[in-house]
Amino acid sequence: MTTEELRDDLKKIIEGDVSLEEADIEHYARDTSLFYVRPRLVVFPKHKDDVQKLVKFVAEKKGQGEDVTLTARAAGTCMTGGPLTESIVFDATRYMNHMEEVTESYALTEPGVFYRDFEPRTLEKGWIMPSYPASREMAAMGGIICNNSGGEKTLVYGKAENFIKDIDVVYANGETDKLRALNREELEAKMKEDNEGGRIHREMYKLIDENYDKIMQAKPTVSKNSAGYLLWNVYNRDTGVFDMPKLIAGSQGTLAMMTRATITGVVPKKHRRMLVMFVPSTSHLGEIIPDLLRHQPETMESYDDNTFKVAIKFFKDIAIRMGGNMFTLGLQFLPEFWMAVTGGIPKIILLAEFAGDSETDVARQRDEAYEDMKKFNLHMRKTSSDQESKKYWTFRRESFALLRKRMQGMRTAPVIDDICVHPRDLPEFMPKLEKLLAQEKYKDLVSTIAGHMGDANFHIVPLVDIHKEGIVDVLHQLMDEVYSLVVEYKGSITAEHNDGLLRTPYLPKMYSQEILSLFEKTKDIFDPKGIFNPHKKVRGDMQYSFSKVDKK
Repeated sequence: MTTEELRDDLKKIIEGDVSLEEADIEHYARDTSLFYVRPRLVVFPKHKDDVQKLVKFVAEKKGQGEDVTLTARAAGTCMTGGPLTESIVFDATRYMNHMEEVTESYALTEPGVFYRDFEPRTLEKGWIMPSYPASREMAAMGGIICNNSGGEKTLVYGKAENFIKDIDVVYANGETDKLRALNREELEAKMKEDNEGGRIHREMYKLIDENYDKIMQAKPTVSKNSAGYLLWNVYNRDTGVFDMPKLIAGSQGTLAMMTRATITGVVPKKHRRMLVMFVPSTSHLGEIIPDLLRHQPETMESYDDNTFKVAIKFFKDIAIRMGGNMFTLGLQFLPEFWMAVTGGIPKIILLAEFAGDSETDVARQRDEAYEDMKKFNLHMRKTSSDQESKKYWTFRRESFALLRKRMQGMRTAPVIDDICVHPRDLPEFMPKLEKLLAQEKYKDLVSTIAGHMGDANFHIVPLVDIHKEGIVDVLHQLMDEVYSLVVEYKGSITAEHNDGLLRTPYLPKMYSQEILSLFEKTKDIFDPKGIFNPHKKVRGDMQYSFSKVDKK
């Protein structure tokens, strides 16, 4: 079947749009990763019925021997190639971008709703979904759910999985279902259903129950993990609860197509103040972070000297993001400029924000942390207003976007961008990581560091000349060495950015072959024909993935 015939057949069955326009193909060939994968065509479903028809069509063609698959995409902010495909890409943001209901306790959202539009609606009702990523201004809810996103508030509130009440899905045979947590009686009833949902619940219960101890022993013990399928989160033998949404969360659209979700949240604290610490070396973080955590900040974030330099270079962009002008923003940053002139730019700017319902309590927490941190002999600042804190948050949230868009001749290479270890191991781990990155073979890599320091979750993004001879091999070596070090400390190779094309081939570093086979069986239970988002989560092919590195 030609691509033109595929387009014409799809146009006959769905109300949405089907595109072969070169501009669309080029746009959907990239996300924010290293990869470039051209889809055959792009589909923009209008609603759930369109998605159901689309899935049935793909399943039918696959059964007839056509080489066709379906990959869902929301905002395209993935750093691992998660929404990239050589077949059909389904974009949710054009039409499936509605919030159908918002109450004081939950919101019904379609996958194409941007978080920047989601939060104002829930704030009207007095709450937020706190597990938004740093790319909150660009990310959409489908990606947040299917990547099981975390972010600056994950330290206290955990990841997106904690706020999913239910998910409407289309299975690989075109049948629909509403997935939610089931108690024992509800699970027994569900497994008796004579439909695809009943079959999947029966087979998944059997798989998890028969391998329960092995699965629980394989669960990473770090505070954040998105590597593999999160089988250990589905079934609790003690309570009898069987929570399938916790498997869909983080599955990168490889198991079912999400069409709607019910999201809950938390009431945000009314007051917050920040302690800003200017740290001269990453080696100091191993001592600072565990001590600072004892003061219970709501968030602990960071960005590094390279990010700071880029932000200063493109100061106008930062001013626009903050809604001010260069002069007023420049005045706000005078203390930092003066510190840079007199003492040099620190390696890490560490942000610890304290939150509560009382201004007095928040100020007390911040001040106690400030007094305790004096022992490290660091430059520090205490913010006294939200506006004063905003400039630091803007630098942090815009760090990757600035590096990605503004470094001429250099590419961001997010390959070790999401490692996570236990905070208690930082005093040993950080010096080893620094020594590893300082090796002569990595001298051409300028690495930037940002991330969620309270979770010991580091976003290390090298800047590279992607056209340099042998650079892809160097990145391979870097991933192999860094991931081996992370696994040595029983950490995760991806805390929140997920596997995608990038890390799926590296999952054997974290998990045994026995656990990997359970991942494959999970995929086959949900998607026996393999129509959903191939090359992600299971059966990764490193040669395939890195043949797709974008050299443009």
